[in-house]
Formats: sequence, C-alpha cells, structure tokens
Amino acid sequence: MKYYIIAGEASGDLHGSNLIKELKKLDTSAAIRCWGGDKMQAGGGELVKHYRELAFMGFTEVLMNLRTIFSNLKFCKEDILQFKPDALILIDYPGFNLRIAKWAKQQGLKVIYYISPQVWAWKENRVKMMKGCIDKMIVIVPFEKEYYQKKWNWDVEYAGHPLAQEIERHKEQGTRHKFSNKPIVALLPGSRKQEIMKKLPVMLEISKNFPDHQFIIAQAPSVDDSFYKTFSDPYSNVSLVKNQTYDLLLQAKAALVTSGTATLETALFGIPEVVCYKGGFLSYQIGKRLVKVKYISLVNLIMDKPVVKELIQNNLTAENLKKELQQLLTDENRIAEIKKDYASLKTLLRQGGDASANAASSIIKFLRQ
Repeated sequence: MKYYIIAGEASGDLHGSNLIKELKKLDTSAAIRCWGGDKMQAGGGELVKHYRELAFMGFTEVLMNLRTIFSNLKFCKEDILQFKPDALILIDYPGFNLRIAKWAKQQGLKVIYYISPQVWAWKENRVKMMKGCIDKMIVIVPFEKEYYQKKWNWDVEYAGHPLAQEIERHKEQGTRHKFSNKPIVALLPGSRKQEIMKKLPVMLEISKNFPDHQFIIAQAPSVDDSFYKTFSDPYSNVSLVKNQTYDLLLQAKAALVTSGTATLETALFGIPEVVCYKGGFLSYQIGKRLVKVKYISLVNLIMDKPVVKELIQNNLTAENLKKELQQLLTDENRIAEIKKDYASLKTLLRQGGDASANAASSIIKFLRQ
C-alpha cells in the first residue's frame, strides 16, 4: 500500500520514523512519501519537505509567515493528489495537519491521525470538525481516550506512548561517550531559534553559580552551531552537543527544560528537571487567555499534579532558576519524591505496550477491513 505521512517538528520526525519502520515490517511492499526530517528519511520514507522549513512558533510569527504557510499547503495538496496514497497519516502538528485533513476527506482519502492535537488544552471546538474528517484517531496520552469518549462520544484508540519504548531502548544501549568529569546539568532550550533566544540566556546566567558543574546545551539539529555560540562563549563551564540529547540525559544529574515533549523525555530518563517557558509578550498574553490547563508540562498534565516545577514567563528569572536547580542538586528528599512520581509515570505510559508497533498494526488492520 501507499502511505503519505506528515510530521512538522522534531518529535514528530522521531515518532514518524518508528511508525515507518513498523509499517514496513507489516507491509513489505509499502511505499511511503513523507514530510518530516532526517529520521523519517533514514527509516525508509521518501522525504518531500523537511520540518525545519515548516517550524513557525507563536501567533505573531505565524502571521508574519502566512504566505509561506499557504504556499506549503497548496504544494502539499498537489503532491498528495499526484501520489494517490491509500492512506494519509497525520502526526500531531495541528495548525497544518487539520487543514490537510479537512481537504483530504473532501477528496475521498482515508485520513488517520496519529498523536492527537492537544484539543483538551485549547481550541476544543475543533473536535467537531475532527470527528467529521478523521477516519481513525490514535492517541498516545492515557487520559485522551477517556476524554474523547466521555466528552465527545468518539471512540479513539490508545496505542501507548512511543517515548516510553524509545527511551527504554536507549537506556539499554547505554552511552559510548562521556561528556564531562564534572556533574552535568543538561540544558534543553527548545528546537526553534525564537524560543531558544528567550530561554537559553536565563539558563546560562546561573551557570556561574555552579562552577563545579558542567552545563551542556542539547542543540537542535536544524539550528547552526554559531547561533548557540553567541550565547555560550562567555561561560567557561558551558559546552554543546548535537544529535546526542539522549546520551546527554543518560549522564545528567539535573536538567533545565523548555516546555514540550522534552519534559516527558527527561522524566522518562529519571532526571530531576525544572520546566522553563518564556514567550513573546503578545503571544503569551493571547495564549494565556486561550489555554485552559493547570500545567504546561506533559509530566504534570499526565500525572495531574505538580511533579516538576514550572517557571513560566515572568517567573522564569535567574534567581528563581538558581533556587530550583540548587534544590534538585542537593535536596535528597525532593529528588526521591520526583523519582517516585517518575516511576508511576513510566508505568502509566507503558501500559499500552510498544506504541509504534501498535499504531502500525492498527493502521494496516483498518485499511484492510
């Protein structure tokens, strides 16, 4: 069969690559065309467009790049029609993918959504449209199945969380490179330049208060080394790694992490973390009025309690960050409490089994019915 898969960011590229590998195991003649990144291409997909050309973050940046976004939508539709897939598989990235889903349904295509948009956080009114144009929804967050069933009478499938399996594999393999003889504080400032510019300077400012620790920045694959060096060069105990985030987390003692998938990855590695968020003034003011969740980190959302500290917008200061990191490095009771909650989180996310294999099996079964 022919599959057209669209992912629009680094996490989608990772999950898309594992899905592609599992689809090819079950359908040896599979032809897969995709939007994503290097991992999806390495996994066996024919890459049409890289996610680094699609990454626009925040309300103001989206407005500034509307022409590019509409051009990408037009090109994507034309490419799908030319490829004539048996299924269109959309991975998260709702601003783009929901537009494609609505259009694809009108073209008579089978539409499968893997990794639900976070409609429970904001833009909940999209669910009515989603029910009308998505033939099969596969979710990876435990509470989403109940949310869709109880609130929207929509029977979606929970496959387990793909990160649980992915990180377990990496932990079993171990790391081949030691980054420092000092205790390591991992810095995960995000994957887009505009979010890195907001958060990384605050993260780096506190490094001078911990001279016995090595602060290591996990670089985003799509961002140039020179961009990071403008921030890191003044600091003697700061270094950078690229394409080795998981190896870094295997060795870290604590982490400062931007909100998003990275908070969950850090937790699954068992690393105490502080979650950091700082956006542009306008984007934050708009978002604050639209988003309706108690927490910004997936760790706290899934566990439904403040497992990790969140420093948001004006609270993300060097003083506050220094205080929280000091506690994560020295307070044994706090560390033990976090790790106990992490163990419960891991158990919860692994209940579904291997998410990528489950999702691939479900997709093929659905298409063959």
